[in-house]
Amino acid sequence: MQTNFTAEQLADPHVATSEKILRKCVHCGFCTATCPTYVTLGNELDSPRGRIYLIKDMLENGRPADAEVVTHIDRCLSCLACTTTCPSGVDYMHLIDHARMHIEETYRRPFWNRLTRNVLAAVLPYPGRFRLALKAAALGRPFAGLLKRFKPLEPFGAMLDLAPRRLPKPSDSAKPGTHPATGPRRGRVAILSGCAQPVLKPEINAATIRLLTRLGVEVVAPEGEVCCGSLVHHMGREAQALEAARRNVDVWLDEIERGGLDAIIITASGCGTTIKDYGFMLRLDLAYAGKAARVSALAKDVTEYLATLDLPQQEARGLTVAYHSACSMQHGQKITLAPKTLLKKAGFVVRDPAEGHLCCGSAGTYNILQPEISGKLKARKVKNIEATKPDLIATGNIGCITQIATGTQIPILHTVELLDWAYGGTKPAVLS
Repeated sequence: MQTNFTAEQLADPHVATSEKILRKCVHCGFCTATCPTYVTLGNELDSPRGRIYLIKDMLENGRPADAEVVTHIDRCLSCLACTTTCPSGVDYMHLIDHARMHIEETYRRPFWNRLTRNVLAAVLPYPGRFRLALKAAALGRPFAGLLKRFKPLEPFGAMLDLAPRRLPKPSDSAKPGTHPATGPRRGRVAILSGCAQPVLKPEINAATIRLLTRLGVEVVAPEGEVCCGSLVHHMGREAQALEAARRNVDVWLDEIERGGLDAIIITASGCGTTIKDYGFMLRLDLAYAGKAARVSALAKDVTEYLATLDLPQQEARGLTVAYHSACSMQHGQKITLAPKTLLKKAGFVVRDPAEGHLCCGSAGTYNILQPEISGKLKARKVKNIEATKPDLIATGNIGCITQIATGTQIPILHTVELLDWAYGGTKPAVLS
């Protein structure tokens, strides 16, 4: 794609990076076939190619974002299916990230939209606040239908629909501390506690810690760790996201100095995609660029790390698992085989649903901010999953678990919960 940025514009490192990305696009349109919003809405401007034209026009002309640009950029899930499909290597992730930053800096959103996004940014990244909000949802749930009838308040109705009826008790797995290996130690890792996951499903990290320590891996949950920053990063709030990244980099580097780390284990693939990108996100910060790159290199999805431990083949369990590959896993981190291979080794029959490349509609805060599109994607995903006639559903991202669980009665678990059970752990409560 030909670009016409001025030398003055290219002096901005963000613009310079986006210009290089834009020049790689050859208008082929392969991305339209795998883009969930284009497949759902059929609007060229809701495809990656269409959004690229909008972003190019906005940045090249140095103008503020307008309502049309914001509408179509907001509809992007950041699922990154387009990057997997693109034959030209267009780095769409960093381009859309820049567009969202530009929108945040130059566009004043309508009051209700602004309020919704402020509430999400102030609550979701903080486990204590998030837990209180979910408890309060019980009072608001009877009004969900009423809220959804008034378009500006529809996201609040979506929040109430997604809120679980019961909250699990806080787990020790979310508390700072060291979990020693059982028997001879073969490794030492840090684990990301996260923000939403320890509130919604603390058993995921509990299962991870049990499994790793039985395998001889010491697991440390460092003190001072915060949200990875992905939720606000995808809302264009880059200052808040980078502050979270810096804090985590400091915490993990301190742990490396204290006792060494073989990896930083992440059990939510959405978080993993962002942490693996810390090196890029902080590339312009001279004090943190090198440190962030070091942290990104150590970040591993739990299945990615378990694949290096050569787990033994287990006897068949007689259970069929539909594996839902989260977008952040398959497109963001390019991890496609390890989870399924581990599940097969653990004795499960694994099936791949049709259209596995399409997003389930969760995408961080997307199912709150874009509930109508998200609902259509969820229905499509659940239909494809149920067509495999599984006993269970497995996936590697808390957002997908929460989203899909509201559309089916089939039990859905994190992959590591099944692996923990297969290798000597307790049977997941949802299966009891």
